[in-house]
Amino acid sequence: MTHTPTLETQKQLRAGRIRLTVGSIVRHLVLLILAVVWLVPILWLLVTSLSSYPGINFRSFFPDEYTLQNYVNILFHSDSVAQFPQWFMNTLIVACFNCVISTAFVVMVAYAMSCCRFKSRRLLQNLSVTVNLFPGVLAMIAVYFVLRYLNLTNSYAGLIMVYAGSSGLGYLICKGFFDTVPVSLREAAKLDGASEAQTFFHVILPMSKPILVYTVISSFMVPWTDFVMAKMILNSGISTDWTVAIGLYNMLSRTLINNYFALFCAGSVLVSIPISVLFIIMQRFYVSGITSGADKG
Repeated sequence: MTHTPTLETQKQLRAGRIRLTVGSIVRHLVLLILAVVWLVPILWLLVTSLSSYPGINFRSFFPDEYTLQNYVNILFHSDSVAQFPQWFMNTLIVACFNCVISTAFVVMVAYAMSCCRFKSRRLLQNLSVTVNLFPGVLAMIAVYFVLRYLNLTNSYAGLIMVYAGSSGLGYLICKGFFDTVPVSLREAAKLDGASEAQTFFHVILPMSKPILVYTVISSFMVPWTDFVMAKMILNSGISTDWTVAIGLYNMLSRTLINNYFALFCAGSVLVSIPISVLFIIMQRFYVSGITSGADKG
């Protein structure tokens, strides 16, 4: 025996479907607006980098003529202002060293906090969380004078030390991942005679590919996109020592912007390519690392 919906029930179902449809339309409109807000500046940067006009074009969104000469100039025709290949190499060196050192610090601290039990462990965790509540720029003056006393200003070693020095405090996501590793695996390794270091390198790390990829990408991005710390430490005024962030920012000075803005846009596009390619290749590991570190098992 089939039940036929009453007229009132049909009206309620119809009203429910209308509400769902309207809600879906509103959500998609909001997402469309947000996408436009994010994508329009990127599109403008891209088309400006292809413009034949060297300055800022206030007359129209799209340039009158397109050319690849800006990319050719910034890559192969360096001058006293634009030395992009050297800046790119400087930044790549700092980013690679920081990536290796910071990843090692983060992974080791996370393993110690997650898998080892020692006195004052809880206190150290609380202190690290408290320290992370304060912006790093608050310590800029103190850091600068310490580096100056050690004669490490205007050096990549000092810059790498600043980036990598506090990286271990960002261990929480990695610790969350290690918390999901079954304790029985570590206990079995110890019963077989493995030391703590052997357990870490031969049992935990092979299972930690997602969080390692996430940590590597995060560590690489810090010096690649940073301007404040790099500007403070590399302050000699010698343009060949700059990173890409400092060099590109210098092109926006009042005396240079009318002749170098299109080159600045081309450099900005080129800077985004390596990190974009890295994200595309590592995307599934990156997402897996975040979600696995967020779950407690």
